[in-house]
Amino acid sequence: MAKTIILGTGLAGYTLARELRKRDQQSELLLITHDDGSSYSKPMLSNALDKGKTADTLVMASAEKMAVDLSADIWTYTTVSEIDTAKRQITCDRGSVEYDNLVLAIGASPIRIPFAGDAADQILSINNLEDYRVFRAALKKSQRVLIIGAGLIGCEFANDLSSTDVSIDIVDLAPQPLGHLLPAQAARALRDRLSSAGINFHLDNAVAAVHQADDTLSVELKDGTRIETDMVLSAIGLRANTAMATAAGLDSGRGIKVDRYLQTSQQGIYALGDCAQVEDLHLPFVMPLMNAARALAATLGGDKTAVSYPAMPVVVKTPLYPLVVCPSPRPVDGEWHEEVTDQGIRAWFRDDKCNNLGFALTGELVKERMAMSKEIADWLA
Repeated sequence: MAKTIILGTGLAGYTLARELRKRDQQSELLLITHDDGSSYSKPMLSNALDKGKTADTLVMASAEKMAVDLSADIWTYTTVSEIDTAKRQITCDRGSVEYDNLVLAIGASPIRIPFAGDAADQILSINNLEDYRVFRAALKKSQRVLIIGAGLIGCEFANDLSSTDVSIDIVDLAPQPLGHLLPAQAARALRDRLSSAGINFHLDNAVAAVHQADDTLSVELKDGTRIETDMVLSAIGLRANTAMATAAGLDSGRGIKVDRYLQTSQQGIYALGDCAQVEDLHLPFVMPLMNAARALAATLGGDKTAVSYPAMPVVVKTPLYPLVVCPSPRPVDGEWHEEVTDQGIRAWFRDDKCNNLGFALTGELVKERMAMSKEIADWLA
């Protein structure tokens, strides 16, 4: 019987394992992870404060419970050092293990900018459960938080922090929050609503240095402004983890390159989730991951299935100002067309032939997201 090894027990790894077990309860399945293998919803990290969730209460199941549920072996706190494509085996802390199918579900890591200053190493980022645990511990001693990045994740964390008593500053190079994801009026409305909740925006600006100032931090911006804070949280984006794949000779770009069947440039090795680039698309969102997991499970089960992506809107977790965005997944020329109503803003992103390429909805109009999605061509047909 075929042996499948999945590297990673995040949302991608566990979702694929569940989909595999729906089709096959007997084949050998091994999951390997460098952490404790807890099953939790990573998207909830950016709104867990408002929901009263700690790192422990975010856990839905332990690795031991997942192993039983999946009829699988799960190796925790295990580091994979090499993939030998010729021998079809991996080398890890526990020795060498052969595979028939190897799936890379190894995610992405926060982008690290080498800021100046003697406290730059104190900047936090939140990309997993342990990061969130560190953040919650630090928050107990903080009255002020500065967020670097006013993109999707930065705004979500700012909104979530607004449910606490801390003061919040957010810095971004762009002239508006959510950068290219929103048209001007919608971005202005989002900024106004978050500002009314006490969130201070510093746009068209950037962090130049982070200094230690007695028991606090002093953040120097490029325009010379200094902001005293207790915590600096970086939310400037993620970069796909491709080093292991590249070392094994697999093709990589913005992610590990895979075809429509999620296979890498090496037969028998697949990738999905935040680490994968499907043809020309790198989409680090939940719905593309779910589609990929279902397709790959079918392929590994003997029913070769190409992944397809319909247009998939993203619900932004900013309850202070409900928001849905559906950006074009590829760079394309076009213009925003906004309609301001009493219920919110409805906006289409269109090319010069009036083709709908993307949209944004705010306020009560977010309920229209599924209907508007039908007006957008499939991202990957």
